[in-house]
Amino acid sequence: MTDLFHQPPLFHETPGNPLPENAAGGFFTTRDGKKIRYGLFAAVARPMKGTVVVLTGRNECIEKYFETIRNLADRGFGVATLDWRGQGASDRMIGDRQRGYVQSFFDYTGDLEQFFEEIVLPDCRGPYYILAHSAGAVIALLAAPSMANRVRRMVLIAPFFTVPDLPVSAKTVRRICSLFCLLGLGRLYAAWGPRPKESVPFAINKLTSDPARYRRNTLIYETYPQLALGGPTIRWLKAATEASLIVSDPDFMAKIQVPLLMIAAGADQVVSTRAVEAYARHLRVGSLVMIDGARHEILQEADLYREQLLAAFDAFIPGTGDAV
Repeated sequence: MTDLFHQPPLFHETPGNPLPENAAGGFFTTRDGKKIRYGLFAAVARPMKGTVVVLTGRNECIEKYFETIRNLADRGFGVATLDWRGQGASDRMIGDRQRGYVQSFFDYTGDLEQFFEEIVLPDCRGPYYILAHSAGAVIALLAAPSMANRVRRMVLIAPFFTVPDLPVSAKTVRRICSLFCLLGLGRLYAAWGPRPKESVPFAINKLTSDPARYRRNTLIYETYPQLALGGPTIRWLKAATEASLIVSDPDFMAKIQVPLLMIAAGADQVVSTRAVEAYARHLRVGSLVMIDGARHEILQEADLYREQLLAAFDAFIPGTGDAV
């Protein structure tokens, strides 16, 4: 029997990364039986302006967004967020917890839909907005046609459409990954392998130019390794490529009715900024902000870049007049 008086904490604090005020949350069980961790954080400022649903990228967890959650709460927004299946403190999909694995990005959108139905809509103040990063931004796009009556606006940061300077097309990547999966090799690493015992030195990281925020984030996974992942598997890469191709189809893009603001990092070495620019040009209800010099994780970047992102958010996301 579980000792109710000695339950492990839902969220994990580390030096320099305290838990935001008004934190609540728990786990919900997906329709295929997976436990998904979520967090709810009430606004600390008035007037209340609704709820921002924060969607993290691959190999990210709720703890990595504590600072952003405080920024939003200070603006009068409540925040709802979750760890995607297969990462953070949510259930893993396969036995090896290090391997980033998902069958399909539609599994993610299904979890997001259930999160809205069971947690966000009943428990969080509207109107609702989405702030999503990297792979989370692609998940948001994939869900966008069904979110038209729920989400007022979306801010998508550095969407993971493809990697920079990919020598082959996304369709070729999908074909190669599909072949490996048919051969039963979908659980092999597509890149990087297990998480290294020591974090990548700041000097060679591709994510942020801010040493303090980089150290803060690496300390989360060093202190709580159960939250971390290694590299993506071939199956995950196949799923990501399929999702990118789907959301890039003109017929799919025509179905997106939620106004979008796409934010690209000018010095991104993780996702293709050119692909983000091209996508934004073809959106009927979207616009693009380029933050020159910023690396991939703009919300984890130096204040010079981060404040540009937050200013773009403030200009795009309606405030006081939209409170209900």
